Amino acid sequence: MFIATFFSASSQILLKQSANQTHKNIIFEYLNWRVILSYFIFFAVLLVNTYAYTQVDMKYGAVIDTCTYVFVMILSGVILHESFTKWKLIGNLIIILGVIVYTL
Repeated sequence: MFIATFFSASSQILLKQSANQTHKNIIFEYLNWRVILSYFIFFAVLLVNTYAYTQVDMKYGAVIDTCTYVFVMILSGVILHESFTKWKLIGNLIIILGVIVYTL
């Protein structure tokens, strides 16, 4: 399930890369390999999460899913070269703190 959250974050990065590009026309904005692959990954993660929720305690599943926000921030910095603002770091630290407090 934790790996599925990483793939979910990766698909969001692919969508962002596609949105940052200029396309020939509106059809190619939505029908290019990044968008198609992203939605395929989203669908696969949905299936994995549906199965995982039958095996994992519900309170831990919700906590693991929130790690997507942290992965998106890290991947945005590494792949898209977006800057880590003070507010992004504070927001992600709050998410991590919430995960720790909730699981204790």
